[in-house]
Amino acid sequence: MSANNETEEHGWDVDPEDESGAAVVAAVGRQLKAWREAAGMRAAEFGVLIGYGEDLIYKVEGGRRIPRPEYLDKSDDLLGAHGKIAVMKQDLAVVRYPRKVRDLAKMEARAVEVAVYAEHGVHGLLQTEGHARALLETRQPSYSCDEVERGVAARMARRAIFDRTPAPTLSFVLEEAALRRPIGGKAEWRRQLERLLVIAQMRNVSLQIMPLNCETHPGLDGGIEVLKFGDATAVGRSWGAFNGRPVTDPKQLRILELRYGMIRAQALTPADSLALIKQVLGET
Repeated sequence: MSANNETEEHGWDVDPEDESGAAVVAAVGRQLKAWREAAGMRAAEFGVLIGYGEDLIYKVEGGRRIPRPEYLDKSDDLLGAHGKIAVMKQDLAVVRYPRKVRDLAKMEARAVEVAVYAEHGVHGLLQTEGHARALLETRQPSYSCDEVERGVAARMARRAIFDRTPAPTLSFVLEEAALRRPIGGKAEWRRQLERLLVIAQMRNVSLQIMPLNCETHPGLDGGIEVLKFGDATAVGRSWGAFNGRPVTDPKQLRILELRYGMIRAQALTPADSLALIKQVLGET
């Protein structure tokens, strides 16, 4: 593949404001260069053999580009590293995502309970890849293709919370309007509804829908998220309280939990919510 055909599918740009992440990428790049030079191969020759352009090789080795896992796998095989290059995927697995998403993912990975009220659309943990991409592509100011792909990859990685053992307790409340907006087109809309059906039937998940005919409830001024951890600490955020900043004070957390409890009480039951999702899916 020529340098002129290099696209975002070959990796992600390094966030210049993420110093720790940039340091990791630079270290990996130096090691890749050392392995290539030890094998007596020029960058152009190496790029042809693994299917990447010379310019991309220099960017990766110079710490300016975060390579995808398959880049490392191909390099490992071609250079005979016997896993010493492929193992660096672990170093890059986290830093390839935006820093603020990494911090959120770390908290979600520790949480034993997660409670979410999404005031507008489908919450990120519940989104399909196509749904997430459609949302990120419509952001204004617009994201670059690289930023969109990094955002999608990060959002998909966070879905690992559904596969954890032991499973955390997860509770979501979505607005009915979120079910009826065909984000990404009809086919993607159906895939999103089908994913909600799967998640709603998980034993550790409660998924409720706030019906359109509910005149008012405590979440109308902003979404709510509360994460509880195994050491009895917690963190919460609401875009309608405390200026949207994360809070850990027990008194402030109780306010968010009170609001969330009232929202859940006014939403459809999980069984009725499941029936509504099936109904909307049947209408698509």
